[in-house]
Parts: sequence; structure tokens; C-alpha cells
Amino acid sequence: MLENPLKTKWQRGEAVLNAWLAIPSSVSAEATARLGFDSVTIDMQHGLMHYDGALPMLQAINAANVLGLARVPWNEPGIIMKMLDAGCLGIICPMISSREECEAFVGACRYPPRGYRSYGPTRANMYFGNNYAANANTNVLTFAMIETSGAMQNLEAIMSVPGLDAIYVGPADLSQALGGLPGADWEEGPVPPALDEILAVAKRNNIFAGIHTGSASYAKKMVNKGFQFVTVQSELAFLTTGGSQVVSEFRGASVSVKGKGPY
Repeated sequence: MLENPLKTKWQRGEAVLNAWLAIPSSVSAEATARLGFDSVTIDMQHGLMHYDGALPMLQAINAANVLGLARVPWNEPGIIMKMLDAGCLGIICPMISSREECEAFVGACRYPPRGYRSYGPTRANMYFGNNYAANANTNVLTFAMIETSGAMQNLEAIMSVPGLDAIYVGPADLSQALGGLPGADWEEGPVPPALDEILAVAKRNNIFAGIHTGSASYAKKMVNKGFQFVTVQSELAFLTTGGSQVVSEFRGASVSVKGKGPY
């Protein structure tokens, strides 16, 4: 089992550009994975897929020789372990608000004695090799999402949990938790100072910080700020944004039809 390439980039001081999948399609997963992203995350919380849809998507991502991650629907050990057994090398867990919740999450990702993950890496063994289990505790990444008022009150307790590799900011939920509106790419309001605090605690605890963004320009700003894992929108957003632009450009132009029939 090779070393997790994301950890290698982080240790070199580099940032990871992550893609986000909301559409339950192995074809769109493969197409996204071949665009040049460092990793691709299957969103099983707000995305439109369950395990049976996520598995072929992960296979398509791996076929493109890209690292596959999953955001699980909740802090529930069954689906966490199942996605790890399927071959995900990292789990993003939403709505972590306390040390106890973070300990439960991290424990589900680690084999004993560092956790309580059950042994049965069905596809992971096939893909990574028979030495997978011996190296999984080191190579599987754990991301606790920071997006609630409870998380902001317990940053130090959460980020000091042994075995936690990184945190991931959900800006829409975080903004709402702090009294703002949902959204991303915040320049004003309660989110920017919260990000400063989150980064400071992450640095103090020697863990990495990630964030979901709405634009490449804001993602670059977050990297300059200290985040080393950034996501820009999702493949569904790419589709709707690109499609809307085509329709807008076409509708705004004067079109002359030169012939009839299919071409």
C-alpha cells in the first residue's frame, strides 16, 4: 500500500485541490477525476447517492488513478467503515460538535488498538494490496467538519483528538450557526474571523485545514491564508454554471438559421 499522496503533498507544504461529486453517476465521476484534481470526494450527505451508487463512482475515480474520499451522511460507524472497506482513503464527517463525537468518528476509521474499526477491507484489499490493513491507520485520512456553534465552542477539544488528521469547514452551515445566511466565499460577516480562529487552533494542534469554496479565486485566497485542502463547487455546479453560460450567450446573440434538418 502506497503512502497517501495527500499526506505527502501536505508534508511538502503544498495545497490539495479537491473535486466534489453530487451526481450519482460513475461517468461524471470518471470525467471529473480526469480533469487534474488531486482528490475527488463523493458527497453522500447532500449528494444524491447511496452506497450502491457510490461504489461504482469510487471505482471510476480509482480507474483515473486519483484518490477517492467520501463525505458520509452522518457520524455513524456503519457507513464510515463500509466506505473505507470500499477503498476510500479518507472520510469527511459532518457536524462534529464535541470531542466525544470526534473521538467516535476517528475511532471508526482506525483498527484496534487505535480505534474500533472492524476488519473486512473487501475492495480496499483488492485495490491497495494485502498489506492494506497494516498501513490503513497511517494512510486513511480523517476530516472532522467544523460547521456548528458547538464546534466553535469546542475547537481545541475537537482538534486535539489523537488520530484526527484534518478539519473541513462547511461555510454555509457555519455562517448560519453564527447568525448569518448560508453561502460561501465570505469576505464580511461572522465567518472570516471564525476562519482565523479555526486556522490558529489547527496550526496549534498540528493538523491540516480544509474548506469548501465557490470559486477558484477564493480557493487561492484560502490557500494563501493557510488552508491546505480546498474544494471549488461541485460537478453539478460546473454543469449548471457552464450550461447557463451557453444558454445565456446563445439567447443573447442573433442567430441565423441557414438550413433545415439534422446536421
